[in-house]
Amino acid sequence: MATNSLTEGSRDPGHLTRPLPAPGSPRKGRTSPGLTLTAAMLGFALITLDASVVNVALPAIGDSLGGGMSGLQWVVDAYTLAFAALMLSTGALSDRIGATRAYAIGIAVFTAASVACGLAPSLPVLIGARVVQGVAAAVVLPASLSLVRQAYSDAAKRARAVAMWAAGGSVAVALGPVAGGALTTAWDWSGIFFINVPLGAVALVLLLRAPRSERRPAPLDVPGQLLAVLTLTAVTFAVIEGGTTGLIALAVAVAAGAAFLRTEARQPHPVVPLGLFRDRTVAITVAAGAACSVAFYGLVFVFSLFFQEVQGRSALWAGLMFLPMTGLIAVTNVFAGKLAARVGPRTPMLAGQSLAVLGLLALLFTDASTPALALAFLMVPLALGCALTIPPLTAAMMEAVPADRAGLAAGVLNSARQVSGGLGIAAFGGLVAGDFVAGMRVSLLIAAGLLAVSGVATLGLRRGR
Repeated sequence: MATNSLTEGSRDPGHLTRPLPAPGSPRKGRTSPGLTLTAAMLGFALITLDASVVNVALPAIGDSLGGGMSGLQWVVDAYTLAFAALMLSTGALSDRIGATRAYAIGIAVFTAASVACGLAPSLPVLIGARVVQGVAAAVVLPASLSLVRQAYSDAAKRARAVAMWAAGGSVAVALGPVAGGALTTAWDWSGIFFINVPLGAVALVLLLRAPRSERRPAPLDVPGQLLAVLTLTAVTFAVIEGGTTGLIALAVAVAAGAAFLRTEARQPHPVVPLGLFRDRTVAITVAAGAACSVAFYGLVFVFSLFFQEVQGRSALWAGLMFLPMTGLIAVTNVFAGKLAARVGPRTPMLAGQSLAVLGLLALLFTDASTPALALAFLMVPLALGCALTIPPLTAAMMEAVPADRAGLAAGVLNSARQVSGGLGIAAFGGLVAGDFVAGMRVSLLIAAGLLAVSGVATLGLRRGR
């Protein structure tokens, strides 16, 4: 899901290190950097919000459209997987057609898909519309950051603007569960999608004051991108569906994955440069980011259902239960970034992963009778731990790669985190489909184990800055 956000990296998933295009527009003299920044922030917040707002509405969606646990998992993962897989290439696409045009197309398609989601008469239609939302979100993310970067020619002002853009994602993470609960309670589950329509319209109106972006040549690895989508979709299908169908999907995933590795090894401009992973720092930071995503997104998914299905709470109440954990993320992100700049990434990463593991283990003792206030605060250590880990690991990865590969590396990191979160939801959803509390505890142990392993791996990072 900015460098200081649990959702995305503030590095451009496209081509961060290329020279900034000269700000220019047919509407010379009428452009506004402030309005451009607002438009970009709003788009980023929208796509971030949609990754989390749906979780609290899942029981209502299930009651209305049916589909069982696997159907609800696909409502979340259809968006996440399309977003994550295509983010590998959409930075280059934004360069090729211009960030302004890419952003406008992305927001327009996202808004239209939101309407389709809200009007969906069946679960398959909703899942299909969620895929389209994810595709559009993958276009919006790099384009929105490019808009911010081109709007400010001064480096200091640009850095502050990027920080504000990142803050928009953090705020969206905090508001997602609460907004989902409030809209589902006051309206119904369709409200979480219809709210995107006026916000998307405002973003497009603000875009009228943005300078037109130059088009720049950027290579596209179409075979690699298609194979990546096929591999990730097949893996997720295998985890969610299981049985004979799942085994067939797993075989497809293995074949597609092998073809992907072979293709990427031969491509002059691969979407995933395999050589990146020869660097120990890159491998460790990607692993730690993936473990955090499995734990964080998996917990939000499982406990959104737990509060309503097991404890019988309302959607609004379930959303409010997440407020203590999500509300502290942005502050912790900023602190973690400053701490990493002072002492290096290794120490805050170790502290963050250790805190997250302890938080997950503490949640093992919760059940249907656990008081609401206790549950709300028991989830805080996991969120704080992940928020303490993500900015330092992002900074460590950016320092480990050549400058001309910084944007590409950021795209790989963010895609890995999003995919891992989706797979975590797929796996944990299957575990809680039977005995919910028992499955929840197994899920917590798996997440804690992954974070413990990545924490041990983090010991291999160089000390200091």
